[in-house]
Amino acid sequence: MAAALTVSCLLAAGGFAVSADVGQPELPVPALSDVHCASYCVYDKTTDMYVISYNMNDKIYPASQTKIMTCMLALDYLDTSAKLTVSETAMATVTSDSSVMGVVVGEKVKVSELLYGLILPSGNDAANVLAEGVIDLIFEKYPETGTDVGPDGVNAQYFITALGDTRENILASRKIEAFALLMNLRAEAIGCTGTHFVNPSGLHDENHYTTARDLTQMISVAGDNEDFKTLISSPSHVFQATNMHRADAWAYVKSTDYLLFDPWLAAKTANGTDSHLAAVIGGKTGTTSAAGKGVTIYTVNENGHELMISICGIPAEYYFYTTMYLASVTAHGHLACWENDPVTVVPGTTGDYRTVNAPDSEQPQYDPLHYPGDELPQALIEPEAEDVTPAPEEGSGEAEPAPDTPEQQPEEGSPLILFIKNNKKTSILIGSIMAAIVILNIVLLIRINNMRRPKTRKAKVKKDNRIGL
Repeated sequence: MAAALTVSCLLAAGGFAVSADVGQPELPVPALSDVHCASYCVYDKTTDMYVISYNMNDKIYPASQTKIMTCMLALDYLDTSAKLTVSETAMATVTSDSSVMGVVVGEKVKVSELLYGLILPSGNDAANVLAEGVIDLIFEKYPETGTDVGPDGVNAQYFITALGDTRENILASRKIEAFALLMNLRAEAIGCTGTHFVNPSGLHDENHYTTARDLTQMISVAGDNEDFKTLISSPSHVFQATNMHRADAWAYVKSTDYLLFDPWLAAKTANGTDSHLAAVIGGKTGTTSAAGKGVTIYTVNENGHELMISICGIPAEYYFYTTMYLASVTAHGHLACWENDPVTVVPGTTGDYRTVNAPDSEQPQYDPLHYPGDELPQALIEPEAEDVTPAPEEGSGEAEPAPDTPEQQPEEGSPLILFIKNNKKTSILIGSIMAAIVILNIVLLIRINNMRRPKTRKAKVKKDNRIGL
């Protein structure tokens, strides 16, 4: 036993790989008819067309998909390098079951950090702090006494009139309500016809609703901002130190949009047809018991079209299938888009950029860093070298160059034989140790056997004496 363990260790140290059948299995996406949800929609921003849809205008509760709008407004109004202070009013409506970034009252946090806290861990605390920051800025930069207006065409007077309250009261306790008014103003301006917001986080309220169609409109407009695309495409983030969290990396957060990590899942439709999905930029998830689960994402087709996909109202018993449902809608939507315009614009498809989780059969044929297309470009295929050595020019005085050394062909044989051939000294050492171990084990066995024999004879004598009695 000792010898076997030692040999195993030596083999491992010698560089012999140990393989196990733990590869990723093939995972076909479900057919659209098997997707359990309240609604879905695939919007082609390039052509302004809805490629495929199901109940896309039905009212749904967006949950944290609301934060797409919150992020859009925060980026339009706030300086990402500025710092906001977390107030008591911002934290007052953060319920015990809320998803949070983890900030506390009195903490001074950069807007950029709050935006990551809004999108990745889906922090309701970050949403409220950003919302209050936007309203503070509007009252400061676009006061009711002036004529300047913000990106949405209003100044502080709009909120004073709409809420029927004073400037002081709004800034003291009603900034979240004021921000919801701004959200609805922006929603109407970008063409959302079935949306009404009452808070920046998506906390459930009967009067806080939208549609799958409107969510695709929101992410489409938000995606015009490069910072927004950076946020939703970030797989993870490490938070910087603040006055309350004194060390960097006080929290590490990851995106909850799992299709961002494994876009290959949407590379084919349910029947195995190539979807022509080129890239998943990213998106935002949302979940409450009343809303169910939903995801809205930003993607790109091989033909260059930008597609926005939203799936809403997945029941609790199907939460586990959310990513597969999203992959199905994404794949079928992209195939429909490709069939409308089958021209390759973006080199390669998502199959050429798959992550390590993809099964072997789904891996790209060529290194995507060098050959991002589906096939190796003809121009990059090196011609076979002719076996001709050019003669030196007359009068050059240079010696005839030696012919190029041909590339060494890979040796055939088992890995053990190849290792012994290429590492003779190491092989001799390992062999000597193994032989010594074998000899030691033989000696040990002989000694054990010799020690047992006298005991056996003595036991036999005693037995014979008892019989003689």
